[in-house]
Amino acid sequence: MSTPQGPPPPPPSPGAGPPGEGAPYGYAPPPGFPPPGYGGYTEPMPSVPGYAQYGQPQGPVGQIRPTGMIILLFLVTFGIWGFVYYFQTHEEMKRHSGEGLGGVLALVIAIIFGLVSPFLLSNEVGQLYERRGQEKPVTALTALWFFPGIFILVGPFIWFVRTNNALNEYWQSLGQTRTTLV
Repeated sequence: MSTPQGPPPPPPSPGAGPPGEGAPYGYAPPPGFPPPGYGGYTEPMPSVPGYAQYGQPQGPVGQIRPTGMIILLFLVTFGIWGFVYYFQTHEEMKRHSGEGLGGVLALVIAIIFGLVSPFLLSNEVGQLYERRGQEKPVTALTALWFFPGIFILVGPFIWFVRTNNALNEYWQSLGQTRTTLV
């Protein structure tokens, strides 16, 4: 009895000869696959610029804080509200982006190394924008309005207005409309 014959096997692909003849270590792709170096499975996929930035999940959106009211609370409480503000804003940014100091660490830094806090806050607000592929409206250098800007008396106010407004605009761009103080 004879067995049916199938179609003849395909010709060997380039580089499928004995080891050392065109294929590295005698490897040849199976029939139907492209030869090495041709693309496909043998080369890594090209990355999409900015994909990692936009592909990350975002946490809850933070609250909008009225700049004038925060300044008033800071003055009335003799600066104590500044610690509350640092805690709240850093905690919201950490929950939203998954990156940054977080509220507790920001509060400890504000208590122990007070002059560093404006630089950290402005930097983290700028990082929120950068992660979305936008230009940073504030950076750590913005805090130079705070120190040495304190010697011209209005410097800290300029720093706070610029940084708080940038943070408020970021939250508004994500749909936040509620304002809060606490």
